[in-house]
Amino acid sequence: MYALCNCVLLTGYQRLTDTAVVIAEERVVSLLPQAELPADLPQQDMQGYILCPGFIDLQLNGCGGVMFNDTPDAATLAHMQRTNLRSGTTSFLPTLISDSDETIQQALTATRHFMQQHPHQVLGMHLEGPYTNPKRRGIHPQEQLRKPTDEMIDYLCQQVPWLKKVTLAPELNKPEHIRQLADAGVTVSIGHSAATYEQAMAGFDSGIRFATHLYNAMTATENGRTPGIVGAIYDRSDIYTGIVADGFHVHWANVRLAKKVMEERLCLVTDATAAAMPPAGFEKFDFCGAEVFLRNGRCEDANGTLGGSALTMIEGIQLLVEQAGLSLDEAVRMATLYPARAIGVDDKLGAIQPGLVANLTLFDKTYQIMDTMVCGNWTKDVV
Repeated sequence: MYALCNCVLLTGYQRLTDTAVVIAEERVVSLLPQAELPADLPQQDMQGYILCPGFIDLQLNGCGGVMFNDTPDAATLAHMQRTNLRSGTTSFLPTLISDSDETIQQALTATRHFMQQHPHQVLGMHLEGPYTNPKRRGIHPQEQLRKPTDEMIDYLCQQVPWLKKVTLAPELNKPEHIRQLADAGVTVSIGHSAATYEQAMAGFDSGIRFATHLYNAMTATENGRTPGIVGAIYDRSDIYTGIVADGFHVHWANVRLAKKVMEERLCLVTDATAAAMPPAGFEKFDFCGAEVFLRNGRCEDANGTLGGSALTMIEGIQLLVEQAGLSLDEAVRMATLYPARAIGVDDKLGAIQPGLVANLTLFDKTYQIMDTMVCGNWTKDVV
């Protein structure tokens, strides 16, 4: 047992100073005023840095020069986890873009193996497609888009908890399939969809509880008579959504609007690719058969179509503060507490509270990551 002292503590619920975080084994034991710490309790000086819960990224296609689709195995997940730690992300959902059933099965097997050996890091796979609408496919490969069979839905339901999230287009999927996935414990998300307001609402009634990258690859509110998916999301109080706050995917005015409407149901996601924290000389990568270029921080194909992002969670937090005008405390909650709630892991992660897992991030006032803690162990020496 030891105490982390001398920090600005963002617990997820309040900002505290002169308060120590007491940790034993892999969990937070208590939050104590520093003056009340037992004299014989070992203390670690956080040098006045900001200490918060570890960031949770619900949409991560790749990073550090690799894509999960390219080599969906445990080694790729380990590389992604090590890369994430450099930017403060301690837990994530590896995201598999529309692909074959064989690749989906391979990716889920890799996710299961990794999760069994490394708890509280990979929190389950996010299957983004292939059950989406070609009209809103973005950069997803057209030839992979399809409707699921009853057998495939049965298989996916059997993969919980290794499968955490599925993005689909409700207008092209059976309501009973959506309900079956939701009842099995999968977070079902609307995305890459051309649904009307009414179709989106029907999807929500069937069990959809999340929306993938708000505003992107979905029908917008065109006028007062056609609210679209965005209007449907805003009209429900039980839907969470992720937003890519990199300055390319969404205008900052729309980020602010989303925050006003969604409040605690808006989560920061990166939608990151191999271009996030890449190796030296990195210029382009393969995105499920499409060549994507990294140009001035933007990931795009030859036609200018966005192909994920080069964003990290700490960069997203900084941009939310400096460009969207959010408080640091609220931007951090969008990267920690709200994602944990969205996928139902807030009983273990997302805040600094007694009994929760000690996944923590330490950074300074210039948004430089100083260290991360996973399951009670500092990681700087292993990143």
